[in-house]
Amino acid sequence: MTLVLKPGACSLLELEQIWQGKGARLTPSARADVEVAAERVRKAAQGDVPVYGVNTGFGKLASVRIAPEDTETLQRNLILSHCCGVGSPLEAETTRLMMALKLLSLGRGASGVRWDICALIEGMLDAGVLPVIPSQGSVGASGDLAPLAHLAAVMIGEGEAIYAGERMPGGTALEKAGMLPVVLGPKEGLALINGTQFSTACALAALFETWRMLRTSVVTSCLSADAIMGSTQPLHPEIHRLRGHAGQIDVASAMSRLMEGSVIRESHLDDDSRVQDPYCIRCQPQVVGAALDLVRFAGKTFEIEANAVTDNPLVTADGIFSGGNFHAEPVAFAADQIALALSEVGAIAQRRVALMVDPALSHDLPPFLTPEPGLNSGFMIAEVTTAALMSENKHLANPCSTDSTPTSANQEDHVSMAAHGAVRLKRMTANLSVILGIEALCGAQGIEARAPLVTSTALQAVVAKLRSQVPSLVGDRYLAPDIELAASLVRNDELAQAARLELQI
Repeated sequence: MTLVLKPGACSLLELEQIWQGKGARLTPSARADVEVAAERVRKAAQGDVPVYGVNTGFGKLASVRIAPEDTETLQRNLILSHCCGVGSPLEAETTRLMMALKLLSLGRGASGVRWDICALIEGMLDAGVLPVIPSQGSVGASGDLAPLAHLAAVMIGEGEAIYAGERMPGGTALEKAGMLPVVLGPKEGLALINGTQFSTACALAALFETWRMLRTSVVTSCLSADAIMGSTQPLHPEIHRLRGHAGQIDVASAMSRLMEGSVIRESHLDDDSRVQDPYCIRCQPQVVGAALDLVRFAGKTFEIEANAVTDNPLVTADGIFSGGNFHAEPVAFAADQIALALSEVGAIAQRRVALMVDPALSHDLPPFLTPEPGLNSGFMIAEVTTAALMSENKHLANPCSTDSTPTSANQEDHVSMAAHGAVRLKRMTANLSVILGIEALCGAQGIEARAPLVTSTALQAVVAKLRSQVPSLVGDRYLAPDIELAASLVRNDELAQAARLELQI
């Protein structure tokens, strides 16, 4: 299925569907505005008035005038000279999303490119010609220059691309897919490499993954609470109404529904010697609710940015104006917020794992959740793994947006580091999926240890889903594959779906 995108009005849901594999193209109604802007740029390129990037050099070389007959060479040289990305290639899903974001930006009709440029990106998406985009080299201002140059390089028959599962020269990929490279006209190279589409695509991919992490953390926290025979009193709606934060209210409500009907919970309503549970059980709505609020705000920021025109200069009915929409500070700030949320969700989940394996705190669960402690170590080192990943995420959560370094002979003297902020999120979501996967394994093991008492119907379904992939831990075994299977269930949102969790972004 191919989504028809309306520039300026693309939703997060549509962007997630593209990330998940749906095709994308612009609505034909966008063509008129695109072509009008292209004609304005063509005339400016032939004129005597200097217009940045149209008939001048770039950056510190903006004062150098370019003759009309050198326009094509100027744009081609721009692309080739900016292909300086390094590092591991961007994954295919995020590359497709980046291409769709560039389509949305160009489709607003303020970039001055011909419709042929948009059509080629559409054709590449449709045929599965995906440029190889190195993940390092952008500082998040003047656009994601290096990563986007690698996209543009394939469009002019250079660079490298993946086609039909093989990596090959960009020109070869286009030829095999039945497409021809473009010859760039005035400003078209600049329009392709200016913009925040790399940073925004990476941040959006992390947003979609983070959303799954948050949903699953609500489920695993309920498993843990029932495993240690925790109280549901802290979920009383009046507590959260009195605080007033939407995320907190939503998380508490979702947890209450998931734990409703638990026989384990009913068994210790009376005469429980414990007055209060540790914070990692009692304050889950407050912590994950706050994370949810941050992620919702970040989602709104990314949705705006996905629909924005972020190259320079911009073509309007009043003229062609130089500005700074390529500066990715909004993306950098929002990426840092997601990093904080990921770190804290992992931190509180890790403490629940530590709680469940500790016989002094787990309310009579077997030490390290193994039936024969001593002979077996159970989840002892799985808990250590969660501690290692929690600490790694804490380090990664340090802000990127507060960093800057002057570049391009001090012309670009303040940068956002949005690319750094966005790219690091994938590593953080991967770490968190393992923490939550291990929490799910421990929670299920703890609930099974309470037999013949049973948990709620919703949580029984979660345990059944987990057990369809990973059997109970009876004696010690090689645990790494089990952990990866559990983390995969987290990443794919399968545990939250098994619980029929009602929690929306």
